[in-house]
Amino acid sequence: MAEIDMEHITKRYDDGFEAVKDFNLDISDGEFMILVGPSGCGKSTALRMVAGLEDITDGELKIGGQVMNDRAPKDRDIAMVFQNYALYPHMTVAENMGFALKLAKVPDAEINQKVAEAAKILDLEQHLGRKPANLSGGQRQRVAMGRAIVRNPSAFLMDEPLSNLDAKLRVQMRTEIARIQQRFETTTIYVTHDQTEALTLGDRIAVMRAGILQQVGAPSELYGSPTNLFVAGFIGSPSMNFVPGEIDGERITTPIGDMAIPDSIRGRLQSGPGGGRGGVIVGMRPEDFEDASLVGDQSRGITFKTKIDVLESMGSEFYAYFVLDSDKVSSRELEELASDAGAADLPQQEGSQITARLEPASKVRQGEEVELWFNTEHIHLFDPESGKTLLGSNGSATSDTAAPAPAST
Repeated sequence: MAEIDMEHITKRYDDGFEAVKDFNLDISDGEFMILVGPSGCGKSTALRMVAGLEDITDGELKIGGQVMNDRAPKDRDIAMVFQNYALYPHMTVAENMGFALKLAKVPDAEINQKVAEAAKILDLEQHLGRKPANLSGGQRQRVAMGRAIVRNPSAFLMDEPLSNLDAKLRVQMRTEIARIQQRFETTTIYVTHDQTEALTLGDRIAVMRAGILQQVGAPSELYGSPTNLFVAGFIGSPSMNFVPGEIDGERITTPIGDMAIPDSIRGRLQSGPGGGRGGVIVGMRPEDFEDASLVGDQSRGITFKTKIDVLESMGSEFYAYFVLDSDKVSSRELEELASDAGAADLPQQEGSQITARLEPASKVRQGEEVELWFNTEHIHLFDPESGKTLLGSNGSATSDTAAPAPAST
């Protein structure tokens, strides 16, 4: 095992395009670090530079305290798990898992022992004599994991290893990967486009946008204290709602009504970078809404009436969709998120489209006007010009941050 330090790493191609820009990230020994972001943000390029599959233009990469910039991939003591499994079709499961050890001229008896141990951990013992073509997608991914495990490397590098699996199998394999990493305590960098994977797997998450590191922190920190609009909109499912607002003294004017600034938010606003007056972008997470009839103490929030356009029953909860009569929030960061989600080309309605997550006991009905409640103590405030949060720390651990690209309004 080893720590991995990426200091001012830049990847610049011959045409001048910078895929990764001044990237700084320290990964502790045994830590499970997630690199997450939309397609093309540079996360896989960063991983490939750690692996030695991409040259580093500027900066310094250290593994275990040793500079690795000019070391060949085979000399970095890392094992990589790819999206497409990268198994040899003519080899059996056992031969695939032990192939790297065979190339390293490890004795056959030792190879067989390590393969057997890995197969037991991954529940592959009954498949050791089979070829990859005769395995399911999940079994092939476990073989790829086994091939990495038998090497006992200093670090695991995983490049979207679950993206080819169906939804149910992805959940199962997430659990397997988390269990394996905890068992071996091997330093791991895991690249994913799926923020649900990021939140459930990582010790810490590094969010990237356009080659720039946006924020690094524990899942709870990125969820509760996003540093800018991009992180706020990317982390969380369903994603955060954004509406225009105006701060005037002790109150915030929003499309759902005027709300008093809670003491907890006022303190963070005063300690934040924004000064606390004028136009803002208000962030409201879907889970902070509720059917007002189910809320006993409504003093911590605000109630308002709206018409439910669409109601989706998820069994354990409802997703309610409605439109507020207000101007839409416009920013380059949110447009990028919409494009990545495939929503940029969909017909857009007038007003601000809102998603609320409601308890299954809710009696709201599609097409009806209902009264909802919003918990104002969980409100988020962002600067419309820069896209940065206006709130200071809420007491969670500090994180490394990088300035985002300016937002446009």
